[in-house]
Amino acid sequence: MMFLKTYRVRSYEMGLHFRDDEFRGLLGEGTHRFFDPFDRVDVQVVSQRAPFLVHEKIDLIAKRADLKGVARVLDLEDGQRALVWVDRRFGRILPPGPYVYWTNFRDVRVEVVSTDRPRFEHEDLRAILANPSAREQLEVGSVGRGCTGVLFLDGKFAGLLEPGPWAFWKGSADVRVVEVDLREATLDVPGQELMSADKVTLRINAVATYRVVDPKKAVCTADDYKQALYRELQLALRSVVGGRELDALLADKEAVAAEAASLLSGRLAGLGLELQSLGIRDVILPGDMKDLMNRVIEARKAAEANLITRREETAALRSQANTAKLLADNPTLMRLRELEVLEKVIAGGKLSVILGEKGLADRVVNLL
Repeated sequence: MMFLKTYRVRSYEMGLHFRDDEFRGLLGEGTHRFFDPFDRVDVQVVSQRAPFLVHEKIDLIAKRADLKGVARVLDLEDGQRALVWVDRRFGRILPPGPYVYWTNFRDVRVEVVSTDRPRFEHEDLRAILANPSAREQLEVGSVGRGCTGVLFLDGKFAGLLEPGPWAFWKGSADVRVVEVDLREATLDVPGQELMSADKVTLRINAVATYRVVDPKKAVCTADDYKQALYRELQLALRSVVGGRELDALLADKEAVAAEAASLLSGRLAGLGLELQSLGIRDVILPGDMKDLMNRVIEARKAAEANLITRREETAALRSQANTAKLLADNPTLMRLRELEVLEKVIAGGKLSVILGEKGLADRVVNLL
């Protein structure tokens, strides 16, 4: 018959029966025939293998269909979201609105959660955030190892976040997370140009080791705590170097660093920072001052060398004077000394004695 319409619904399908564009019910497995001379009947066959029923008239279907044993209706309010697992795997996050999901062919589990608290926490957070649909409903991020996250909600401090992923519901609040590294860090202060107490211009390279001990202070007290630390280091070095003459500065750089560190301790505490160490790596003098210092050092070393030479000469003369006095006071000792000298002369080679006048020969014989 030409006015008879036939629809076949398979075991994994479901028929949506409409008459005059009004939803009339579900049609199960089988063959369904309708006498429809005026073309008022329409049956749309959908698959139950897809977890959710997607239809432009889902609100009418959810209200009028008898879904017992076939499907379930889910109607989410503005402050609610639904977490959906399909076959024990996370599927998606559903925004507010009506939904119908089949229960015959797929293992569908739905967990309704509230968005009253801006932060989203769940035991399966990592699996949920790995799903692309999570980005549609959540603001997500992660705090790195050795760091902490300073959390602000609507511009107000709201707490600290531990290392790991975090998520907040979109639209629930203006979320800002500032990551702060809690590990020990170093800050170089290169080429700091300063003037000593004796008006000598020099440049100092310093290095500081620090760590953040109060993340809230570090973020809230200064717009950039690293830049604030750099500025405080410059001021402390300028203060200490300006109170010392160049010679004192060069003689004890460790004392300069220690004094600057003591000045910094109180200032850095207000920034939530703790200074671990401060060292002066280099002191660079201008070219003309460097030449002058080299000449001073050269003259000083020459004077020291002359002083040592004179000291040794004086000691030698004093020793000779003492020896001469001792020989003059002891003729026998003088005689022994003469014999030692003569013995050395004889032992050193052939001795030829040429005698002249008689008096000279007698004196030599007496000497021997």
